[in-house]
Amino acid sequence: MKFFHVTAISLLLISLWGCSEDAIFQELAGNRELVVATRNSPTTYYFDGDQASGFEYDLLQAYATSRGYTLRVEVAFTLEEFIRQLDEGQVHLGAAGLTVTSKQAQNLLATVPYLQQRPVVIYKSGKRRPRLLTDLANRDIIVLGGSSYTEVLEGLKEQIPTLTWREIQVGDTLELMRLVTEERAELAVLGAAEFRLQQQLYPRLVAALDLGKEESIAWYLPNIAGADALRTDLNLFLEGARQSGQIEKIRDKHFGATRFSSRMGAFTFNRRVESILPQWQNLIETVASEYQLDWRLLAAVSYQESHWNPTARSRTGVEGMMMLTRRTAKELNVENRRDPRQSLRGGARFIKNLLRRLPADIEQPHRLWMALAAYNIGLGHLEDARVIAEKNGLNPHIWSDVRSQLPKLQNPEIYPTTRFGFARGNEAVTYVDNIRQYYSALQLMALADDRIQPPINVAEMVERSSTPTLPLAL
Repeated sequence: MKFFHVTAISLLLISLWGCSEDAIFQELAGNRELVVATRNSPTTYYFDGDQASGFEYDLLQAYATSRGYTLRVEVAFTLEEFIRQLDEGQVHLGAAGLTVTSKQAQNLLATVPYLQQRPVVIYKSGKRRPRLLTDLANRDIIVLGGSSYTEVLEGLKEQIPTLTWREIQVGDTLELMRLVTEERAELAVLGAAEFRLQQQLYPRLVAALDLGKEESIAWYLPNIAGADALRTDLNLFLEGARQSGQIEKIRDKHFGATRFSSRMGAFTFNRRVESILPQWQNLIETVASEYQLDWRLLAAVSYQESHWNPTARSRTGVEGMMMLTRRTAKELNVENRRDPRQSLRGGARFIKNLLRRLPADIEQPHRLWMALAAYNIGLGHLEDARVIAEKNGLNPHIWSDVRSQLPKLQNPEIYPTTRFGFARGNEAVTYVDNIRQYYSALQLMALADDRIQPPINVAEMVERSSTPTLPLAL
């Protein structure tokens, strides 16, 4: 059935394009390699270890898989380069979080929208906060060069005649956040979803103002012969993915992690990543590898449990890096809970056991979050919450639905009716939320360290080497 579907799509595209159409689309029908331009950022495309990831990448891969295509990604290091790749017909498709109102893309073909984004103004905590639009006057504002947010600011010029801004020619909004953090710019304008995701790397930054209503984001195709057939098929896929919940599932994977309960919590975590984690990272990586876990997940859990303190002890008697109870340690063959290697191995083994014991039809990432909740509250109490969720018409296989019901385990009108009785459900929710925050932050830190770099411009390097060094002026 799948072969028939793929073959039918191929015949449709070939018949629509014909032999005289543009070569790049003839190649797609022939070699079935979909070439896509995007940018390297946490919201679009990046490498998580040796695995490609990102919201745009996952959605593109879902489309490619559904049509029997292989996916080839071309990274654009500025939005200008992204537009040029499309204008010149170098790629079949562009996916870079571009809004449908962007003047940059007015000569391109847009798909139906698949995501909403709203622009926000960010500033560094402790500096002068803009509370009104008029507070943006005479401020040093930066924006991603070529983005639709330059058009948003242009729309405010009549209201704020002295409004000015600088366009930063990069492909990654992390650079804007770094410049504001380092006080090389006062304010920056970027998308709210991008900011929320990346704020964990720059916890001193705060969203101050919304700049208007949400804008729709779409994929773009070159305005050349043959593109209309692909756009029609992309629209069919995007509409189906929206109706089936597939887009929302991918969105939750990348943007669903809740933010730190406080910026101070994020700041403290970042400081301890620098000062404490290095002495334990090799051991955490070794143990995680033994149990086929992401080391950053194990690091996040151990930080939540003990802040990477192997001698930690609570008033209830749990001890060690992974804060194991005496009974749990015995079951896991941990003889010395204060031995960091034994504690980490015991905790990793416990997580794997919980993952294995959950019902087989709970898929990732929901399976992982539920296993972590069970690590904190017990598998029986988690099952009670799943039963409550199902009784209330929610999906017991979806973490967000189960999460919403966990606090009811401490409601005196509800917990007496459950199999395992009272439990601190709110505590389990906070526990998982925190680990997701720490885990996401560690993933983003790896991205910030290992970002794809643009090709070296030798001529530019020679020119710079003969130019006196001046202060950076962006």
